[in-house]
Amino acid sequence: MSLTDSQAIYVSRLGRGTLGLSVVVVAILAGICIGETPIPVATVLRTLANRIFGAAYAVDPIEMGIVWNYRLPRAIVAACCGSGLAICGMVLQSLLRNALADPYLLGISAGASTGAVAVTVAGLGAGVVSMSLGAFVGAVAAFLFVAALARAAGGGVTLQGTGQIVLAGIAGSQLFNALTSFVVTKSANAEQARAVMFWLLGSLSGARWPDVWLAVPIAVIGLFACIWYARALDAFAFGAESASSLGISVKRVQVVLIGLTALVTAVMVSIVGSIGFVGLVIPHAARFLVGVRHGRLGPTVALIGAAFLIAADVISRTVIPGQVLPIGVITALVGAPAFALILLRGRRRP
Repeated sequence: MSLTDSQAIYVSRLGRGTLGLSVVVVAILAGICIGETPIPVATVLRTLANRIFGAAYAVDPIEMGIVWNYRLPRAIVAACCGSGLAICGMVLQSLLRNALADPYLLGISAGASTGAVAVTVAGLGAGVVSMSLGAFVGAVAAFLFVAALARAAGGGVTLQGTGQIVLAGIAGSQLFNALTSFVVTKSANAEQARAVMFWLLGSLSGARWPDVWLAVPIAVIGLFACIWYARALDAFAFGAESASSLGISVKRVQVVLIGLTALVTAVMVSIVGSIGFVGLVIPHAARFLVGVRHGRLGPTVALIGAAFLIAADVISRTVIPGQVLPIGVITALVGAPAFALILLRGRRRP
């Protein structure tokens, strides 16, 4: 019995979704197994069975502790952060119609870092304001600054000026990075300053289960919001005026999606620090695979981003024996050449 066209499309999408989830699951297993102390897959599976389903497999207590308390939450947080940052980059690139837009380049990550450091190091908020809330306020403040600067430079009210928004983002990043350094230098002791600077380059070393309960819902919200607004994001590919003519409430969609981008970025930065290039590189890789329709692009970006950051974390833990590199170093080593390729590709277009 042959399938109808709609059934064939459904089966194809189901197959792609299953493949993507399988890749992420394999990446999480690799993130758990690979490390300074290698752990067999069988041990990982027995540990998960014991902790989740109440099984009684014989597992070494030390290995069980490493799997459950350290590597599993670290891999899940890496997947959520990679997914969230990649989605943010895709949304910003669509809204601003700029291939170089991402939370890192537009200063949102730098603002989130400033807010997080102001709360944790300088004690802003007197213990009432959480680190995530401080990061969110910093992220919003950074984007408002970048938007205002781009508008003053001729970017327009709808934030569609491509050159101005990137230049303003670079200026905003430098400003908020300087503010972060000032806060750390003024308020932190030598040990705190070293820890904060390592964290700012991106670190999953402190990821534990409380971070999982924060990162997972935020990543899921970001993904479902992207799917919900897929039609609007498709319309923005032709410009704000075209989107408005198609019945899209341009201002409302911009405010909602940019606010969501700031929230997701702030939460992820508050957990793992400022990780660059994920939101820049992953959306372009996903477009190459599945095209530009956001109904397919959003889930693909989320899955690739999750697998990419888990892989980057594994490399950061194993490339130098006995030492852990900041994960931002690994993503930059991949992202910087990709950034150059995007620039060269844009130059060659007529």
